[in-house]
Amino acid sequence: MMPKKAETGSTTIDLLDYLFGPGERDEHVDPHLVAGWDPDLPCPARTPARMTLADLALLLDAPVEALRGLKPIEHVWHISVRNHADDRLLSDAEWSEVAAAMVHAAGIAARGDEQACRWIAVRHAPDHIHILASLARQDGRHPHIRGDIPAMHTAARVFEARWGLTPMSPLDRTARRRPVTGEAEKAARRGLAETARESLQRTVRQAAALARGDTDFLDRLRDAGLRVRERRDDDGALGGYSVALPGGRADGGTPRQ
Repeated sequence: MMPKKAETGSTTIDLLDYLFGPGERDEHVDPHLVAGWDPDLPCPARTPARMTLADLALLLDAPVEALRGLKPIEHVWHISVRNHADDRLLSDAEWSEVAAAMVHAAGIAARGDEQACRWIAVRHAPDHIHILASLARQDGRHPHIRGDIPAMHTAARVFEARWGLTPMSPLDRTARRRPVTGEAEKAARRGLAETARESLQRTVRQAAALARGDTDFLDRLRDAGLRVRERRDDDGALGGYSVALPGGRADGGTPRQ
């Protein structure tokens, strides 16, 4: 599962026209909403009598227009999240869960924050979604968006493990890597069936597959006896983590993940 920054339109309505339109080569099929800041938001493609693209653009932009003082020069935040070609097709409900996790991780809309930025997730192809957000909170404050892509990769790895999807993130430090010669020899001298790196990878994957969220994931790592160091942003959102075996060192000792 690959979250990445996508091109933005010059205005919200321009981007909506593209997301709900036919695409450059008529590649967009059945564009529709799968999630948004308001769970009861009508879909412009399926219920145009209740919501037009222009209506949706006005709703998304309202917090930006209401800002006092300087407004962001580029207020449209836009990312895509794509699955590997060999993965099964996710349902709209599953993509909705992914979208909510991504905006939470990015600092766009934390779970339970009713004053967060307004956002929507659009699906116009079987294997990916687009998430669009306006960079102004509904309480008149600016969101703190920093390290959003690494944070979303962390969130994506939880879904990859839980649903058995192909790991795609270039930042995925839990992916299998071939042990170096020194690690293999050290494990053999100690009579161990696997290297320290392989033990870390196995433990992290098991925790990710069972976890019900970031906190549960980190708790499971600690319960398994690993040393865990969290990286959080100014608002306290999890931006990443590293783990090591007890007594492990990053410099020539037990590998740190």
